[in-house]
Amino acid sequence: METVQFKTNINCGGCIAKVTPVLNNEAGIQEWNVDTDLPTKILTVKGDLAADKIIDVLSKAGFKAEKV
Repeated sequence: METVQFKTNINCGGCIAKVTPVLNNEAGIQEWNVDTDLPTKILTVKGDLAADKIIDVLSKAGFKAEKV
């Protein structure tokens, strides 16, 4: 299992509510969280999914992500 971090624009509870079903239903993601207290809004993903795929999934949900 790999851990990957991204800078995102997921910045509030509403954003987290919108992205939760998308990330929870994505095969290969075992665990994820977003630190909305940081200015860079770091998303940490643990699992067996390539970083590019995670960025694509987030993009389709309406969010931006950049690998840290």
